Amino acid sequence: MTPVSSNAPHGSSALRTVQVLGGGNAGSSAHVRSLAEGLVARGVRVTVCAPVEADRAYDFTGAGAEHVHVPRSSDPGSVAALRAVCADADLVHAHGLHASFRTVLALGGRTTPLVVTWHNRARAEGARAHLLRMLERRVVRTAAVVLGTSSDLVDRARRGGARDARLAAVGLPGRHRSPAHDTEGLRPKIRAELGTTGRPLLLAVGSLDRHRGYDVLLDAARAWRDLDPVPLVAIAGEGPLRPELQRRIEEEGLPVRLLGHREDVPELLAAADLALLTSSWESRPVLAQEALHARVPLVATRVGGIPDLVGDAAELVPYGAPHPLADTVVRLLADPGRREELRERGARQTATWPTEDETVAQVLSVYDELTQPRPLA
Repeated sequence: MTPVSSNAPHGSSALRTVQVLGGGNAGSSAHVRSLAEGLVARGVRVTVCAPVEADRAYDFTGAGAEHVHVPRSSDPGSVAALRAVCADADLVHAHGLHASFRTVLALGGRTTPLVVTWHNRARAEGARAHLLRMLERRVVRTAAVVLGTSSDLVDRARRGGARDARLAAVGLPGRHRSPAHDTEGLRPKIRAELGTTGRPLLLAVGSLDRHRGYDVLLDAARAWRDLDPVPLVAIAGEGPLRPELQRRIEEEGLPVRLLGHREDVPELLAAADLALLTSSWESRPVLAQEALHARVPLVATRVGGIPDLVGDAAELVPYGAPHPLADTVVRLLADPGRREELRERGARQTATWPTEDETVAQVLSVYDELTQPRPLA
């Protein structure tokens, strides 16, 4: 087994690692891109296994990694493709449940160390939920180390039988941060485009899926129709609930716009008066991190890893409760002093989060534990 070396000396081979992504949500894909860049800079060889569209979006090859196209989990060829790539790896690191399970199948009992990072919790109901729990147990009992991005994910892995489960240090990649001075000039243009000149802009970001709580957000928006001026809720994201949400918006005359998929979320955020996060569960949501970095007051649900992530730098409301959400937004819009206080608290809170360098250092430390030869007793 090749020992970890931050800069492999001349004549010695570098540690060979494989990073495995499934479909790859924004958070895990950005994390793998950042991790690949940091590992390569420290002399580690990195191969990223992910669908080709993920490499187009996150440019793993531009980070110095080799990219190998591995189809999404629904493709029967994905396990065989992974097996071939992992054959000469010193260590494999899989991200997310589905990618991790396929990696377990691909390794097929080999002694290659497997590290798993859980960025989020898999969601399902009924028989599928039971199947996912079985997959989780198989993965955590096979992995040498499970890294969870929130304490409840770590606890979940331990309950599932993980030999070693730890809290992951996950820094927000620099590409997700847009300093205010970079985007402030675009604020009037964005607000004019959205029709929010002279009225508040409330921004939500995320796929149009059930767990995002957008039905609750639309319920809350009914209360905002009575404000003067009426705030506009802009939702950036695409997904299966679009027809249902659009129908409600039109039938109920709600001040909400579905923007579809957007590549300019940092600019949208800089133009917003408030950021809204209404999910049923999140670990370290990118929107929450981006909002605090951009000094945009955040209203979020008190679920999952969000309270630990934001501390006292956001207004937290119960999930599934439109009235507290509506009341909190109304109160914040009427209280510029409180909004400024949240901006200042957000700046202090972001200073406590791990940096990208600290994230890479933690992962390298784990790799070192698993690959360095141990002295004989």
